[in-house]
Amino acid sequence: MEIFKEVASRMDHPDAASVYERVRERVPTISLDTVYRTLWMLKEAGLITTLGPAHDRLRFDANTAPHHHFVCTSCGKTEDFYCDAFNSLNVPQEVNAIGVVERAQVELRGLCNACAKEETK
Repeated sequence: MEIFKEVASRMDHPDAASVYERVRERVPTISLDTVYRTLWMLKEAGLITTLGPAHDRLRFDANTAPHHHFVCTSCGKTEDFYCDAFNSLNVPQEVNAIGVVERAQVELRGLCNACAKEETK
C-alpha cells in the first residue's frame, strides 16, 4: 500500500529507485526487489502504467531518422513505422510551457497480429 501511495502522490512519474528511497523512509525494512515486484503487480492489475522501455530488457535503436514505434504489450515485439503526420505534430501550448521540444516520437502500444491471433483462440 505504501508503494502505491507513493506513486499516486507524485506527479513526476518516479522510477523504482526513487519510489524505494521515499518508501524506505517510512518502511526501513523494505527491499528494492519488493518495490519492483509490487510496481509490476500494480501495473498488471491496471492500477498504474509505465513509461519508457519495457521492464524485461532495454532496447537500442540505431535508426536516427524520424520514425515511430509499435510495441506489443504481450510479447514485447517492437517495430518501426513511418508517418509524416506524426513527424509534424503540432505541440500543444501546455507542452511549450514545460520545455522546448526538439523531436517528437510516437510510441503506439497494443497487440501485434500474432498475439492478437493467439488471444482469439
